[in-house]
Amino acid sequence: MTTPTDSQEKTRGKAGLVSILGEHQPATAQTLQDDELLKRLHDILEPNRLLDIKVNLPVNQDDELQTAGMVGLVLHNKDYEPVNLLCMPPNGQPKDYIVTDPFETAAFIIGTMDSTDELIAVNNIAEAVELSYLLLGEPVTILASRDEWSFNDMVKHFSQDAPVTVMTTADVKDKFIKPLIGSNVRAIITSERTVLEHLEYGGLSYADILALDDTKIIDLKAVAWPNPEPLASDPSKPTRYPIEAWDGLLQRVIKKIAYYQQVPDAMAGQCILGALAHMGQAHVDAPIGYKHMPASLILITEGESGSGKTQAMDLSHHKIKEYEQKQYEEYITRHEEHKAQLASLKGADLKDYLANEAAPHNPERLFKDATIEPVLDKFVNGEITDASWSTDDAAQFFNGHTMKGDTAGNALAAITDLYSGGEVNRTRSQKNAYANPRTKAYNVRMTLMLMAQRIILEPALTDDMMNQQGFLARALIACPNSLQGYRTWDDIERRQQSPHLDSDLLAYWSRCSDLLDPVDSNAPTDEKGAPKRFKMRWHNKQTEQVFYEHMQAIENQQAKSMPLEYLKAYASRMAENASRIATLIAFFDKRKSITTDDIKRAFMLVSYSTAERLRYQDATPTGEQTDIEKLSNWLIDKAKGKNPAVLNKSYVTQHAPNALRGKKLNFLLDDLESMGHIRLESEGRRRLVYVNPKLITA
Repeated sequence: MTTPTDSQEKTRGKAGLVSILGEHQPATAQTLQDDELLKRLHDILEPNRLLDIKVNLPVNQDDELQTAGMVGLVLHNKDYEPVNLLCMPPNGQPKDYIVTDPFETAAFIIGTMDSTDELIAVNNIAEAVELSYLLLGEPVTILASRDEWSFNDMVKHFSQDAPVTVMTTADVKDKFIKPLIGSNVRAIITSERTVLEHLEYGGLSYADILALDDTKIIDLKAVAWPNPEPLASDPSKPTRYPIEAWDGLLQRVIKKIAYYQQVPDAMAGQCILGALAHMGQAHVDAPIGYKHMPASLILITEGESGSGKTQAMDLSHHKIKEYEQKQYEEYITRHEEHKAQLASLKGADLKDYLANEAAPHNPERLFKDATIEPVLDKFVNGEITDASWSTDDAAQFFNGHTMKGDTAGNALAAITDLYSGGEVNRTRSQKNAYANPRTKAYNVRMTLMLMAQRIILEPALTDDMMNQQGFLARALIACPNSLQGYRTWDDIERRQQSPHLDSDLLAYWSRCSDLLDPVDSNAPTDEKGAPKRFKMRWHNKQTEQVFYEHMQAIENQQAKSMPLEYLKAYASRMAENASRIATLIAFFDKRKSITTDDIKRAFMLVSYSTAERLRYQDATPTGEQTDIEKLSNWLIDKAKGKNPAVLNKSYVTQHAPNALRGKKLNFLLDDLESMGHIRLESEGRRRLVYVNPKLITA
């Protein structure tokens, strides 16, 4: 026996329905039994569209449908072929309706299938009849679904050949139109009244309803799918800087620096972080676990020559530079006085003066052009307890003597020790005449704010030693696109605006002055003259828990096949940097504790830096796809040729590559949905995976 094909079965089904149509007479007023709905249908339809079903209709050789005494409504497909019969008992309820073939998609059509008519889909027969009466004379055809559950399939079926209009209200629009997104469907969304209610009670025409201010018309096909986000890192596309990670005065200041100096927000934000770290590291320590750590930062920012690095730093560090200049001028005065005293004294007086009056030390703490060794010596000699190497030309740091040859490893180790624990170790030979008996410094702080061109940074950021020594793992990195070529110089009004008259910048500089030279001394010293920094604390247990929840999330991302699998050293420092940033934000606000909001916003800045680090140097081995890329490619391959591009989730669960199955699969599918690659939907008991058609046609 030959098994019939699907096409043969459909042909046989249509032939059977045609036979049924020929066996039954059109319904009459008597057979309608005063059913108001059927009577109205009878008045507007051709006679043979309503049938008097006198017998039970057969399902197969053994079964039959209990249709005797019902009225049959002929349902058509998009080609206007009769393919189904909806049987309604006069004066019955929708739950009593019987359809001859529940698997055949069709509609009860009121009107003609003229190509110029607008097709309006309605999810029940009663409303379809009412709408058809109210729109008599309009160039529309009503498509009525046999029940609410088959409505979406009906709309999608008819929209394959022509656009279909659906109608809903704003309060339920998401639930109503979401299943139809991607289909050739126009959604009319009214505010409170439905279109039917407007027509019945509002006295408005169909055209009037469409023209109402609160009526929205959405093309569901046009807004169906977003552009899918790239799954692999794209070094050419910078990460969006989270300006919302800042609030209040600091956010306004970053925006003002970016505006006045025409630089990216990221560059202005890095400069502000550098300024906060320079000031705050002298006064506060950041909490981590059961102890505290320095609030120093290592900041690396890419900026081409002429991109505004110097100008941005001029505003962020304005008061710091003023303070440095004042301290230096006072030092020069003391130095000259000391030198004059030495010249004026002799014998015992000179000896006594030298014993009691040490030569003044240069108090410089903001370094631009230096090497690391002299700075470390200043710590060891007790001349300074905190400093920052802040420069708009980091070539001196990365390409100078310090980072070349045998000294590079020692220098990087010294910097990481300073960053982590505030300790300096300068043990050297004591045999020469100039040997310094001092070899260590404790409880000192140093921030690095390094800005340079790509030609300088690229070799450094990919250098094995800088990565393996942990220097780069501790750094917060930003590589924004330059605004060069898009800046405005010929605007007269803009040129007349001065940052030195801006109220936000003036308020920021005033706060910087307070923090640099506080009246009440936020950084007292102990009996040995060492700084006693305030130990910043969590505002409450909830804040501390939020911090560790973020820390745990980062830990989870370092697992196999997760985004940070190949960047573990960097990821391990993310929480530390977040605590430091939150501490500095609280310090600037003159607060003694870190709030939950502080720590959430600090993690936003750390996440930004991580994304920049990942794109700058792809942490995935060359040529190896991530699991999310593998799954996306597999789904695209399996969905090709399907219209729509949809797979049953149970099929995906059973047939996806072995390495992607299990609990991991659901996480990957969720990530793909959030990135616009797929859409997960429910249809009855089935779970479906729709694949973005833009990926299939790409």
